[in-house]
Amino acid sequence: MTRIRLLLAASLLAALIPFAVDVLGGAPRAAAAGALPPWPREFQGRPLTPVPLAESERRFLAGFPGGVARFTDGERDVLLRWVTQPTRRLHPADDCYRAWGFTVGPPVIRADRDGVRWRCFTARKDGAQREVCEQVRDAEGTHWTDMSSWYWAATLDRTAGPWLVTTLSD
Repeated sequence: MTRIRLLLAASLLAALIPFAVDVLGGAPRAAAAGALPPWPREFQGRPLTPVPLAESERRFLAGFPGGVARFTDGERDVLLRWVTQPTRRLHPADDCYRAWGFTVGPPVIRADRDGVRWRCFTARKDGAQREVCEQVRDAEGTHWTDMSSWYWAATLDRTAGPWLVTTLSD
């Protein structure tokens, strides 16, 4: 019985940490919309061309803490999100692809030509296949390949926003 109580107490404590951090002022708060950095004009040496978000995407993103924009570099879809505070509304891209009816392969960590790590997966639907890669980056150059690690680093004030989330798909 003592072990069960200890387990329950530890679980409750873990669940309350984000709320305690908020109350004590440890987590960064949302910046004003005008305070977001500008969108990059190029990505990996290729110029970015804006692509309008669909109405359904705009509705889904209402209230997102930051800004969202879609671009193309001529070969890939580049979704960029500035995030101004820790949020559970930021989740792995494979969750979205599953919700859209794709079959998603297991994630793998890959390094790009600069040695920067990305979380990548293959998404398949109706005979088509796409490679999707994502990462979160802070102003200091720290990268995260999974949203949960970023969330806890941000919640525990180990990194400061805004953070740039990049999702690539071909």
